[in-house]
Amino acid sequence: MDELKPVLLLISSGLILRFSLSLTGQAWARSHAQTVAFMILPVITYVITKTISGNIALSLGMIGALSIVRFRHPVKSALELIMYFDLITIGIAMSVRTKWAIQLVLATVAIIVLVKVVQKLSNKIGTSFYSMSFNEGNTSNTIEISSKQRIDYIEKSEHLVNLLNDKANDEFVYRMSFNNKKELKDFKEKLDKQKNIEKINVIFN
Repeated sequence: MDELKPVLLLISSGLILRFSLSLTGQAWARSHAQTVAFMILPVITYVITKTISGNIALSLGMIGALSIVRFRHPVKSALELIMYFDLITIGIAMSVRTKWAIQLVLATVAIIVLVKVVQKLSNKIGTSFYSMSFNEGNTSNTIEISSKQRIDYIEKSEHLVNLLNDKANDEFVYRMSFNNKKELKDFKEKLDKQKNIEKINVIFN
């Protein structure tokens, strides 16, 4: 039973990070594959670390075995890459000291939430402390809207990921992410009836 505790804690940690990203607008983290990866990756790292600790011959053999594995999944953003390293580090930390793993999980969640809060506050005052490229982090079911006027119902929407006040072109650029294609299509139909929309870019799943 004691051996199951760190495994369950690692799975819970992965889910906490996954839902933190999802709730802050990172659509790439919502997929089934990413959810499974967030749950399994820390556990795999934990088991590998526990297995090779104190056994030099086994550790060298493990390095040789892992060197033939090719990771073909395209990493689409710096955040996604960092999260994979974060999950791996959580697994390693758990094998050494549970407290370190918990601290890393809490720190990661705190940073994700803090960045989202700063973004929300900057949206309210019509500016942005940082910008996001159209493809960064969310490459499916995403829409970018350019308008010469502020659109209140978009700014209040839970799907809003980023708002940029482009003063050079005198326009507001809204970036939104949806859970599925139907939600995005329904929202786009609503936008098509708007008269003050300058440009719409859409990426479907």
